Amino acid sequence: MQALPLWLTLLPFAGIFLILPFSARLSRWIALTTTLAGAALGVYLYFAFDGTQATLPQFVFSVPWIASYEIKWAFAVDGLSFPLVLLTKGMMPIAILASWHESRRVKAFMASFLLLDAAMTGTFLATDIFLFYVFWELMLIPMLLLIGVWGSKDRIYAALKFFLFTFAGSVLMLVAIFWLFSTYHSQFGVYSSNITDFYKLTFGPESVFLGMSAPELIFLGFTIAFLIKVPLFPLHTWLPDAHVQAPTGGSILLAAVLLKMGTYGLLRFSIPIAPLAFAKYSNCLAALAIVGILYGAWVAFQQTDIKKMVAYSSVSHLGFVVLGLCSMNRLGLTGSVLQMVNHGLSTGGLFFIVGMLYERRHTREFNDYGGIAAVVPWLSFFFVFVSASSMAVPGLNGFIGEFLILGGAFQKNRVWAMTAVLGVIFGALYTLSMLKQILFGEVTNVENKTLKDVSKREWAALLPLCAFILWLGVYPKPFLTKIDTTLDAYWGEALKKTSFDSMNTVPKKETDAKRS
Repeated sequence: MQALPLWLTLLPFAGIFLILPFSARLSRWIALTTTLAGAALGVYLYFAFDGTQATLPQFVFSVPWIASYEIKWAFAVDGLSFPLVLLTKGMMPIAILASWHESRRVKAFMASFLLLDAAMTGTFLATDIFLFYVFWELMLIPMLLLIGVWGSKDRIYAALKFFLFTFAGSVLMLVAIFWLFSTYHSQFGVYSSNITDFYKLTFGPESVFLGMSAPELIFLGFTIAFLIKVPLFPLHTWLPDAHVQAPTGGSILLAAVLLKMGTYGLLRFSIPIAPLAFAKYSNCLAALAIVGILYGAWVAFQQTDIKKMVAYSSVSHLGFVVLGLCSMNRLGLTGSVLQMVNHGLSTGGLFFIVGMLYERRHTREFNDYGGIAAVVPWLSFFFVFVSASSMAVPGLNGFIGEFLILGGAFQKNRVWAMTAVLGVIFGALYTLSMLKQILFGEVTNVENKTLKDVSKREWAALLPLCAFILWLGVYPKPFLTKIDTTLDAYWGEALKKTSFDSMNTVPKKETDAKRS
């Protein structure tokens, strides 16, 4: 199954071509079947991936693309990519089920979801830096369409804002990519576009621009692009608009998967390519992450729109992921990778439930609900369960990730941990306040007395989602083992010393002598 990453990436394209000649009704089933097949391949990937062999990428597939420059169609799986591929493939059927009743341009709608599936999967599996960039940019097209065509009243504004923010970061990343590409050729005399090859580069200490060295500039080119995608405060302003205006399925994938492309990029590029630059700027990034944690939580508490509240909670939760990376130790890094998956499950589930409520009442305002737990008990159960995951209640997945991140932050800087833990308290505050206003009390609005409980379609989406939330909360060891081995393979010495200061500090003359 060496071609497994290729099949995972190309399968959605096959679904798109199948959708074209069939009716709108059949296009829903084709999209669902295609994404379920992708989820099955993802499950196979999980069991087939050998976590003890993380020093080498697995399921390597590579064919020439631009042979004269060693640019290839190259895919592989390691402990960083496999959790996010699983998350992508697991959330796709849920997004399709959440969008089942969309009646406008249904074929194009479903095709956009499948194109987004292919772009996200390719981003996580590509081992060629130019192929990575192609999939990174390809993701913009379907998400722009989902927001701009099928979104709410202010969809055009939200779509353009999303595009401009993300594209601006992509331009900086492209400059950094070409810089790396040319530097590799200068140092080794051959071309390479393999991402891990760039980890071998060494740079002199000389200033290049505005007192910054080459690795610092390359680091900033990548990191700004990735922080926009996360998004880290103060680059977050596009996110609430995009979430609120996007259709339910688009919001699910935006929160569950697209935001993780930013934190994945930090782990794949920014840290291993320019570790000294990351160490230099880590305090600044940690400060922004902590501000984002507290700011996102407090602004979420002020909201009266359920969807906007969940959107701002993502700013807070992703701040924890960045803080874990800045801790530069095993606990923090492992917790960050795990928390990417945890946040995808919990926040994706919350957006699904918000969509369920909106389908029934066509409103997202807290004040339009109240007391519905007595009317729709199963819907209320799932709402509380997924919210508890988001609040990091022990026994559910969110607790493990945040515990590891805060533990790593405490090892690095106790002030970071003691300040960031306030975000956990605020998270419980705004989530419990939301649940109280929506689910409990008297049913004061007559329209709420006739709400329908969970349908078969919704059961099919929520049951596996909640099962994964519970599994990762009770027994995360299989995931953690496979994550840890890859982190050791790429950044083992750095993790042992809880600092990246010892990396890439070999004098250039000594390095050249070793190569010769």
